[in-house]
Amino acid sequence: MARNKGSKPQAMKERAARTAAAVAPSSALATGAAPKKRVGLLQFLREVRAEGRKITWTTPRETWITSVFVGIMVVVAALFLQLVDLILGWSLSFILNFANGG
Repeated sequence: MARNKGSKPQAMKERAARTAAAVAPSSALATGAAPKKRVGLLQFLREVRAEGRKITWTTPRETWITSVFVGIMVVVAALFLQLVDLILGWSLSFILNFANGG
């Protein structure tokens, strides 16, 4: 059985290395990459403050509207579950009374 051109182990390793280089992110290609530099407490706090400024906070009106909506949905869900509980309770008692010959 004849081997195909490029089926030698060295050629296969080279193809595998080229494929891995094409698929891997560019930061992973650097061999011996230094670990991330640690920052001091002051620099960390500056970065936290800068990220905090990027946050879009809700207005008090939006918070109030959302809270009212959540309250309404809780009441609706509670009423629905109460209704389902009543229907299932009546159904079960009817079935049990019917089964007991009552």
